[in-house]
Amino acid sequence: MLASATPCPAQPGDTLLFNGRIQTLDPTGRVVDALAISKGLVSAIGSRAEAEASLPPNARFIDLGGRTVIPGLIDSHIHAIRAGLTFTREVSWIGVNSLQDALSRLTEAAARTPPGDWIIVAGGWNPQQFVERRRPTQAEVTAAAPAHPVYIQLSYVAVLLSPSGFMKLGIAEDMDVPGNGRLDRDEAGRKTGWILGDIDAVVALYGRLPKADLAAAKQGTRAFVRELLRFGVTGVLDPGGHNLALEDYAAVKDLQRAGQLDLRIRYSLCAPHAGTELADFSKILKEQPEGDAWLRFNGLGECVTWAMYNNESPDAAALAGLEEVLSWAARMRQRVTLHWNNDASAHHLLDVIDRVARRWPIGDLRWSIAHVHDARIETLARMRAMDLGWLAQNRLLFAAPSFLAAYTQARNETMPPFVSARRLGLNIGFGTDAHRVMTYNPFVALKWLIDGRTLSGQPTRGLSELPGRLAALRMYTQGSAWFSGEEGVRGRLEPGTFADLAVLSQDVMSAPLDELARTHSLLTMVGGKIVHAEGPFEGLRQEPGKSSRQRPRSIATSRDKLR
Repeated sequence: MLASATPCPAQPGDTLLFNGRIQTLDPTGRVVDALAISKGLVSAIGSRAEAEASLPPNARFIDLGGRTVIPGLIDSHIHAIRAGLTFTREVSWIGVNSLQDALSRLTEAAARTPPGDWIIVAGGWNPQQFVERRRPTQAEVTAAAPAHPVYIQLSYVAVLLSPSGFMKLGIAEDMDVPGNGRLDRDEAGRKTGWILGDIDAVVALYGRLPKADLAAAKQGTRAFVRELLRFGVTGVLDPGGHNLALEDYAAVKDLQRAGQLDLRIRYSLCAPHAGTELADFSKILKEQPEGDAWLRFNGLGECVTWAMYNNESPDAAALAGLEEVLSWAARMRQRVTLHWNNDASAHHLLDVIDRVARRWPIGDLRWSIAHVHDARIETLARMRAMDLGWLAQNRLLFAAPSFLAAYTQARNETMPPFVSARRLGLNIGFGTDAHRVMTYNPFVALKWLIDGRTLSGQPTRGLSELPGRLAALRMYTQGSAWFSGEEGVRGRLEPGTFADLAVLSQDVMSAPLDELARTHSLLTMVGGKIVHAEGPFEGLRQEPGKSSRQRPRSIATSRDKLR
């Protein structure tokens, strides 16, 4: 059946994509040859003739060359705003295959960084990704950047400092390390250069590093946005972070006001201070701008009350404090996303939500719980009964064999039980929790979602809990859109939906699984605007301030020239 829109005079961005394999992700999983875009929306899909009929004569035509198109991916849990603040000053080890190459990146960074300035790796890597299967030593990072203090963060469990890094941060003994952090020592009692600790200790250590000014934060934010667009990510849900201050949102808000934000960001805000959460949230809610299609406030999260954040054994006071804030959020009709790590203690959180839900309706508020990587189906069924959503990530990609050995084989077969959860009707949004914990590459995450294997090749789920490729894509698009209430206009390609899409370097529906992580976008569009272009589409990207009707290269041309 023809899906069409009434032809009208050419608008900025009137475009026809044709000669492709366009995965619409509509309820039937329809694949079409062509797609028309007008006024930032999909105006028609179908054959080339059907889609072309909805466009004016001078629309731009783009030949896809048989390539696969998917709706823009939406990372449902990524600390994108925080990552952008420092992205251009950091060294990335994400996706690096050897420790030697990782150390070379430090040397390269040192060559372009003034002596005495920090060289920082903020996370997103794991020793299992290196062929050496080990962490770097202090001697290695010092040799790689001898004239610089070096900071290497491993998730939220450890930090490696060079000798000059220790001096800069004023750390000599355990008493100098914040929180419960401690200096690591070898069997002979010698300091290794590593500092071990929990998330609070590691966050506090990072907080001692120099902070980026507004200009650097805006530059880093634009660079990180470009990196996400390169992978076909057109939107994110940012859960905030208890180490992200309210003033840290200035960079992304400035970019929005200047029309320089090419990624759709839905952000939550964490409680800024312990002990005054309700008063702080009441004030924050009044100060949030209405937002637009690019940047919009999405509620409270992920540290809603400090006493319950990463607290697996809360006391009565901590539970009561959370219940007070959640009751207020329910009355104010606010969305909430809550961080929780382990299934064994999830009942504490669910009991509080259940008490709130019995007094205040929350079924339409899109409340969610993030993480719970070892979730049992019983826990997810309880979440579904309360109309909660689940924000899941590929954290178990980095799972060590020792972690999996702590569970029975039967539990490993259903950890996490994605297929069973979808069968329950639970809303699942998929993402990465990048960039301190995990890589932001969505195709690395999709591969793990589909095959369930860790970096070392160990399976974490049985066949019955491995979703197919189409189902996995739905979780990363439509599933994520549900959490901001936009599943009607995002996450699929049908007339009336946002023209957010990615033309991929390979067909993710048929490419070998071992090659899936190598996928990237050749052409990314957000709201019909070309925001990333490379390879055969290079030169098509529309820079801010330039006319959208320019037609570089022969790949984009007018209807008359094609006839």
